[in-house]
Amino acid sequence: MAIVIRIPTALRAFTDRQTEVSVEGSDVGEALEAFVAAYPDIRPHLYDENGALRSFLNVYVRETNINTLEGLATSVEDGGTIMLVPAIAGGNFRPVFGGE
Repeated sequence: MAIVIRIPTALRAFTDRQTEVSVEGSDVGEALEAFVAAYPDIRPHLYDENGALRSFLNVYVRETNINTLEGLATSVEDGGTIMLVPAIAGGNFRPVFGGE
């Protein structure tokens, strides 16, 4: 089954600047493995040294985080979309009101 994976800007350097990639699979795990097979340099940005998805990477199917579904076993319909969304943190906290 054809599945589209949407690539965030931060990871496009590893996909020849493509914003979307089409892969085959019936669930998230299969689709991501096909994606990594096509673009092996992206593996360390998706998976940790133990083979688990990195904690800062959110994966969505049908606008729902797979962590609230069946994880990597979450099924994806033919023509469905997987969105990769890296968590962003950091910055400089500065109080809005009062002292500095």
